[in-house]
Amino acid sequence: MKRIQAHWGQALHHAHNEPVLGYAPGTPERAALQRALSAQTAQCVDIPLVIGGRAIHTAARAEVVAPHEHARVLARASQAGRAEALAAIEASRAAAADWAAWPLEERCRVFLKAADLLAGPWRQRLNAATMLGQSKTVVQAEIDAACELIDFLRFNVQFAQEIAAQQPLSVPGLLNSTDHRPLEGFVYAVTPFNFTAIGGNLAIAPALMGNTVVWKPSATAALSNYLFLELLHEAGLPPGVINFLPGDAQAISAELLASPHLAGIHFTGSTAVFDQLWLQTAQQLSRYRAYPRLVGETGGKDFVLAHPSADVDALCVALLRGAYEYQGQKCSAASRAYVPASLWPRVKTQLLDLIATLRMGDVTDFSTFMGAVIDRRAFARLQHAIDSARDDSAARVLTATRCDDRVGFFVPPTLIEVEDPRHPLLTDELFGPVLAVHVYADEDWVRVLELVDGTSPYALTGAVFAQDRAALAEADGALRHAAGNFYLNDKPTGAVVGQQPFGGARRSGTNDKAGSALNLLRWVSPRTVKETLVPPKDHRYPHMADT
Repeated sequence: MKRIQAHWGQALHHAHNEPVLGYAPGTPERAALQRALSAQTAQCVDIPLVIGGRAIHTAARAEVVAPHEHARVLARASQAGRAEALAAIEASRAAAADWAAWPLEERCRVFLKAADLLAGPWRQRLNAATMLGQSKTVVQAEIDAACELIDFLRFNVQFAQEIAAQQPLSVPGLLNSTDHRPLEGFVYAVTPFNFTAIGGNLAIAPALMGNTVVWKPSATAALSNYLFLELLHEAGLPPGVINFLPGDAQAISAELLASPHLAGIHFTGSTAVFDQLWLQTAQQLSRYRAYPRLVGETGGKDFVLAHPSADVDALCVALLRGAYEYQGQKCSAASRAYVPASLWPRVKTQLLDLIATLRMGDVTDFSTFMGAVIDRRAFARLQHAIDSARDDSAARVLTATRCDDRVGFFVPPTLIEVEDPRHPLLTDELFGPVLAVHVYADEDWVRVLELVDGTSPYALTGAVFAQDRAALAEADGALRHAAGNFYLNDKPTGAVVGQQPFGGARRSGTNDKAGSALNLLRWVSPRTVKETLVPPKDHRYPHMADT
């Protein structure tokens, strides 16, 4: 394939965050989104596999339904198996040499054009698909499928150019340089349902750095993910650079992880699945051409800790938004809270009053605050957890609304008071709109800092609320390793690309910080190049002279 030669040189791209549109009544964006929702509701998309740029339709299909109206089928996605996985490996290998040879500025052009397409004519297509297929409200879709994904596209370009500009010292007679090569082989991108932006970024970050990718999307996010791949191809992404494989996760992984050409895994999902991928990779290390790069963001049991000096109004809004926006289906969602006894009566009353105002239902009704959880399996798991808490003498469910799956997979915002700080509701990830609260004695502040740090195996996000500056400083030190993204007087969700690079450690992942240069560095294999301008022609050193 002939490449268009770059004419814009090495001019650095300076990214900016995409403004979040408001969708107030009467605005152009509201009308455009409503048109896109109507159009997508009226059709059923036939989603193919995409291997080497070719659309491949298989006999096996999986339905993509609207979680808030599970009788509505939005799409039918072809399902890949072992044969298609092998074909995707070969397509990735076939595209690798040419794509790696593209100058960085040419690759950047593709992704910057994609950002402009998404900010413009594709914006409401992606928003509508995310709302319908993943049951996100208007604002949650806008900050995800539009703004965050646009930010990834633009900021990744800036970070890649900054990496390329980092060159070693040259001295008289010697020219030194770093060649930021792509990895040898393909990157396996395994992506979640809950963020269209995460799904897109896990594929595009390695690709920007010159790698080819096999993308395994979540079945429930296949519609928005497929549309984003179409957008990338419209922006000029060559065939085979990103190969799209919805389908049997175990069969696909078995083939991809058995390939000697596996160069890396870019993953967001459950800790258990990432553990399994890591183990499978470790068991086959000797067959790989190079040690695969394993980059994963996994589970969380994210905390909000209130000091007795906390502002109650700000705390309650943070708990409400942090725990219940997008039905608590964010890796960063507030799942456990620690509130001092002196504040708890006010916090409980105010929070329950706020919960009572939340509208849950069809996300195409713009007045809703919450949609449905993603599928029947998630619904059953959460319903069981809430029902078990109602029967548990060690827990007190403070909200009365029940789960309902007659029309959609609706799990109401649930608040549970838990006396035992080691109760599973305060240690185990639930990934739904369930907030467990432990009330502590005000004088136990120091003990509670230790409790928060040691209760959960995860370390993704956390927040501390205090008006007392000394308390914030004390918490910052005591909880330094408890969260990769740490918030002072704010909810633990809503990291913005370029502002708060995202990722956690411990059992929450490898902390390679999506939305920063740190992540992109994992997808290059640097080569140091030394050129001697006038090579020596005498092997002898001065000290070897006779006199």
